[in-house]
Amino acid sequence: MDSVMLIDLAVSFSFGYILGSIPFGFVLVYLATKQDIRTIGSGNIGATNVLRSGYKELAFLTLILDALKGTIAFFIVCLWLPPESAALAGFGSVVGHCFPVWLRFAGGKGVATGMAVITVVVPFTGLIMAATWLLVAAFTRVSSLSSLVSFVAAGLFVSFGPLESSGMAQITVWGVGLLSCGRHKQNIQRILRGEESKISFRKKPS
Repeated sequence: MDSVMLIDLAVSFSFGYILGSIPFGFVLVYLATKQDIRTIGSGNIGATNVLRSGYKELAFLTLILDALKGTIAFFIVCLWLPPESAALAGFGSVVGHCFPVWLRFAGGKGVATGMAVITVVVPFTGLIMAATWLLVAAFTRVSSLSSLVSFVAAGLFVSFGPLESSGMAQITVWGVGLLSCGRHKQNIQRILRGEESKISFRKKPS
């Protein structure tokens, strides 16, 4: 790997990180309610915790914006660099979401951003992942469990499924999945104890 390629990869990752580190959940909840989302529910800045706070519209908007971070990072880098660099930009956006410098590196779990990145890098794997999330969520109503199972399903499909995927695609899927699963450590402990909270669509009382 020559120095030019190393620079391209470093710039791609850095660009993805900066874009991914924008804490949309934190910003939206604060602008709408003057509350710090980190003091509500699980303290996470992602869409699921925004939903737990009772603000369905803000949760949906957070989900869309968090997903767009990874998607935009990938496609912008694709304009002038090869897919390998674009995939790394997508991965950087997930890292940025999980560890945003603006919030002292205490960010989200990377589910929406990670799913979006996986979908643009390997589209059919992304569809398998989304279908798995919806299926598990429908039966359990546990968002964290749905995310964990869907990341595992994506990794297994991209590596052993009928469609051939590049080495970089497999690295991206497994890298994003392992990072997000690592961010779910406390959720896994609560799942094992049967204490994990479930998804609720009830509106917060005014």
